[in-house]
Amino acid sequence: MPFIVTPWLLKQRSEFYRELAALTASGIPLVRALEEIQRRPPSHTYLEPIKQIIARILQGGTLAESLQSLGQWLPDFDLALIQAGEQSGRLVECYRALSDYYAERAKLMTTLIVQLAYPVFLAHFALLVFPVELLPKLVWEGQVMPYLQQKLTFLVPIYAVVFLLILAAQGRHGESWRSKIEQFTRWVPVLGKARREQALARLAASLEALISAGISIIEAWDLAAPASGSPAINRAVQKWKPLVLAGEFPSDQISRSREFPELFANLYHTGEISGQLDQELRHLHQYYQDSASRKMHAFIRAVVVVIFLAIMIVIAWQIISFYIGYFGRITDAIGQ
Repeated sequence: MPFIVTPWLLKQRSEFYRELAALTASGIPLVRALEEIQRRPPSHTYLEPIKQIIARILQGGTLAESLQSLGQWLPDFDLALIQAGEQSGRLVECYRALSDYYAERAKLMTTLIVQLAYPVFLAHFALLVFPVELLPKLVWEGQVMPYLQQKLTFLVPIYAVVFLLILAAQGRHGESWRSKIEQFTRWVPVLGKARREQALARLAASLEALISAGISIIEAWDLAAPASGSPAINRAVQKWKPLVLAGEFPSDQISRSREFPELFANLYHTGEISGQLDQELRHLHQYYQDSASRKMHAFIRAVVVVIFLAIMIVIAWQIISFYIGYFGRITDAIGQ
């Protein structure tokens, strides 16, 4: 996986799966489909991975095995769905689901960047203007270095903190680090619920694909739990796995676990006893995906408003302080 995930990279991944779905649906064999994508890849960075995938398939490997040989090029969620799609003969549906998933992620990230653009510009403008003490010396005396030193003293730590936050939020880190990030974000209003629902949506999608592929329910949970992207869900599943192996139903364990909301537990139980678990999981995936998307958009709007208000308050305080000092000097001059 790339060092920093950007909307452009997510769009490229979405386009890769979209092309695979279109070519496979038209009846083109997998190797030839990959060769077609290799001729016009979403990005030049796809050339070498596609080359390795084709070579591994020609040696007798499956698509899932070929992708796993690339290391961390694909997340667990992608590998789980592709493996399930291969075994169930529903690769086209899995490709389309992954394409939609990455397109939605790219859209969310683009929305965040676009909505933050103006507040960020306003913050830089305010920082370059305030405090105003160095502006006269910069304009009239050409003292550039003192001005730059003062601004860089503020900007460099801010840039460093932002970069570290972006880096910390990447999904490429280990289980321990991702667990700490998950625990922290749970305390953040709206964002914590959105991330939890995204994990539940990924879990439901992975389970549905794996069960439809004919994989046993125990193995399906074992593969889908890490694919959810939630260390807490993965820990919960591994904890009650021995009980399920001993004969208990997963629905009983889900209802006892704090990691699964009541709706998820109820619909899973309904699907389990009715024999329509795949349909209930599809419904859960769609429900939590839509709910998480709404919450993420709401969180983005709230963040933008908070940043904008904070900037306006700082600017207002700087203006008031300037005029207080200005009129104070006038009063002192008159008094003398």
